[in-house]
Amino acid sequence: MKNKKMKIARMERDMNQEALAKAVGVTRQTIGMIESGNYNPTLNLCIAICDVLGKTLNDLFWTPPEERRNDDEDT
Repeated sequence: MKNKKMKIARMERDMNQEALAKAVGVTRQTIGMIESGNYNPTLNLCIAICDVLGKTLNDLFWTPPEERRNDDEDT
């Protein structure tokens, strides 16, 4: 499932994927894969991303069940 919330939060901070990646100690490709829904980050990485973006885990990584069902139908 795409992580649009993370991408929006990153853009609100005027950060590109490279800057966020450097801040949390991963590659730009890892950030891109998280945002595209092709990689499930560890809890520690999620927390690091939240710290840098000034968001909570719920803000960036929680999707209500009804939205998850809708995304599953699109694939």
